[in-house]
Amino acid sequence: MGRPLPLFVLIAAMLVAGCGPAVDLKQAIQVTDVSSGWFDAGIVDGKNKLVPSVTFRLKKAADVNVPALSLNVVFKAKGATDDWDDVFVQRVDFVDNVQTAPMTIRPGKGYTGDPPQSRAEMLKNSLFVDLDVQVFGKQSSSQWTPLTRTAVTRQLLTQ
Repeated sequence: MGRPLPLFVLIAAMLVAGCGPAVDLKQAIQVTDVSSGWFDAGIVDGKNKLVPSVTFRLKKAADVNVPALSLNVVFKAKGATDDWDDVFVQRVDFVDNVQTAPMTIRPGKGYTGDPPQSRAEMLKNSLFVDLDVQVFGKQSSSQWTPLTRTAVTRQLLTQ
């Protein structure tokens, strides 16, 4: 019975070492280079389709350790309380331990229109509802923290 105790102590020490202090994500992470619009997703089921799109970077100080950062990017119709759609990003990697590469997030839900209506005409339709997008961050078992909120610009994106 002498061996299991040292093995247990070693495993416990490794687990404690891997759990660093909690980081206040609202203070540690900046959302930069934000752009948005409506991406031309092509023709789906015989209809033109547009999906909301947001591109951004996350930036942090080099001395701040943010392991296991996940994101939830939530799209909401203006004035609505329910989510319109969302995208979960399981892991965010920082380049050179300072910022992420540009991240483009596009949910599956979008607007469709019957041809010959152009995609640009779809954006002018009276039934078109504008969206906001909110980015939440979470580190391991912490609570979701709002990082930024912005409107999805009513412009057509082809890339």
